[in-house]
Amino acid sequence: MEKTNILKKEDTTIESLLRPSSWQDYVGQEKNKANLKIILEAAKKRHEACDHLLFYGQAGLGKTTLAYLVAKELGTGIKVTSGPALEKMGDLAAVLTNLEKYDVLFIDEAHRLNKMIEEVLYPAMESRKLHLIVGKGPAARMLSLDLPPFTLVAATTRADLLSGPLRSRFGASFKLDYYEIPDIEVIINRSAKLLKLKISPEAVKIVANASRFTPRVANRLLKRVRDYAEVNSLDLIDAKTARQTLDMMDIDELGLEPHDRRLLDIIIKKFHGGPVGVNTLAAALSDEKGNIEDIYEPYLMRLGLLSRTSTGRMVTEAAYNHLGIKPPEATLL
Repeated sequence: MEKTNILKKEDTTIESLLRPSSWQDYVGQEKNKANLKIILEAAKKRHEACDHLLFYGQAGLGKTTLAYLVAKELGTGIKVTSGPALEKMGDLAAVLTNLEKYDVLFIDEAHRLNKMIEEVLYPAMESRKLHLIVGKGPAARMLSLDLPPFTLVAATTRADLLSGPLRSRFGASFKLDYYEIPDIEVIINRSAKLLKLKISPEAVKIVANASRFTPRVANRLLKRVRDYAEVNSLDLIDAKTARQTLDMMDIDELGLEPHDRRLLDIIIKKFHGGPVGVNTLAAALSDEKGNIEDIYEPYLMRLGLLSRTSTGRMVTEAAYNHLGIKPPEATLL
């Protein structure tokens, strides 16, 4: 048990080291950064709490990092929690009553907040009031507490699952998109420097192309390449080292993992390339519908290997070519 805790602490330390700590270190999402800077600067000039902010997009694109940068830019503290952690009104009350003036409250996985918690959150966001019911039955009474000015920053991978009333209470919403390969290369080079690694430009390109356009994945792959190089006593991470590491992890040059290729393979072989409904596909894969919609599909669609139509999911000709399968005679997407 002690060893496990040590390993988790070490991994957390590495993640903290690689996390950007300034706007200059935060690569990509330029439009979002520009808009955020204006909102934050205006709030500081007015000596007010910043408007509540919503960040949404695929996992690993930097939503949590942005929340920390917002707090740093405002010069305030940050309290961190998540939707699943706030199960009861008491959980939320404990968090809100511990906020200092102008603090940032960061709620990750905001789409998993239950309705009861949302009802308590609405007046807290709008009028900085915490309404609690004390007691039960005829003796129950409403207790109202004043909260200090604060900024709620929420992050979610499923903005469509947020309720309308909650979304309407955010002063600004920002969608984080997949990164471009040149930006991912800059991130890998920065992380390699922080980890004191020597890596060739060719190796950087290989890792970047397999990173799924996502900084978190890029850093994860870089750490695995580092492990391979250390075990084999290699001073320089070159293209060969990068390729061998990805091969060991069963990740191809496009960053497709076994579950991605299996999804495409099943659509092609069991459903003749589609269309196939997501529920049927989930049953065929013995996987969760949410995993298909949240994890597999977005990246495959970005690569142009999968198309989502009104009648279901269909693979494209590019998917056949990538898997080395001969396309049928019928016209493909």
